[in-house]
Amino acid sequence: MATIEECRAALEQLSENIQGSEGDVRAAAALDRSVSCHITDLDVTFAGRLQDGRIKVRETLQGPPREKAELRLALSGDDLVALVDGELHFAKAWGSGRVKLEAGLLDLFRLRKLL
Repeated sequence: MATIEECRAALEQLSENIQGSEGDVRAAAALDRSVSCHITDLDVTFAGRLQDGRIKVRETLQGPPREKAELRLALSGDDLVALVDGELHFAKAWGSGRVKLEAGLLDLFRLRKLL
């Protein structure tokens, strides 16, 4: 089972990957939205913002998100690490229910380029 530190590192790596992208992916990441990532098996939530093409984690909270972020992700720590490492395909994980992504319809259309 992934630790809180490994999950935070995976989010940092995801942020770096997004920041270093170009074209459609870079444009899709140009959103300015509140973000929460609930690690279900650890019952920990990373809350922050997607801003300037980076995920900026501002706080780590015990339990589910306290406020409804504009972009909400929920998954296990192992799945987060596997997604960032390229070992788990997002669309398959999302389709099977292993990963939950909630956002407004227009944001989902933009984010699909990241996934």
